[in-house]
Amino acid sequence: MVINKYYSISELTKEFGVSTRTLRFYEDEGLLHPERRGRTRLYRVADRRILIEILRGRRIGFTVAEIREILQVYKEPPGEVGQLNLLMKMVNEKRAELRQKRKDIEETLQELDGVEEACLTRLAEIGVGT
Repeated sequence: MVINKYYSISELTKEFGVSTRTLRFYEDEGLLHPERRGRTRLYRVADRRILIEILRGRRIGFTVAEIREILQVYKEPPGEVGQLNLLMKMVNEKRAELRQKRKDIEETLQELDGVEEACLTRLAEIGVGT
């Protein structure tokens, strides 16, 4: 016999450290589909698993739209294979984007170092101690 396990909104907010507003947002975005009993939202085990994936995706920088796309691919042919291929593609794109940002930050830091050095040199030339 399978027992249907439900989670309340407060159980999930406590477990994952998110606000009720966050869960309602993901529901509004069509990512979570809790059952309703009156005004009460009841989240299934599947909703909890999806929430784990949503939060993981957000931590690594995916947008809600990208997360939706990943989740949608799982539901349609080719299913999990398609989802995994899409996810690998998106991971590679995100990695390349982050590497470019890191390169840009390093270049900016070098430029700032150069500006600071030029300022210190000029201050020394005009006799102002720092």
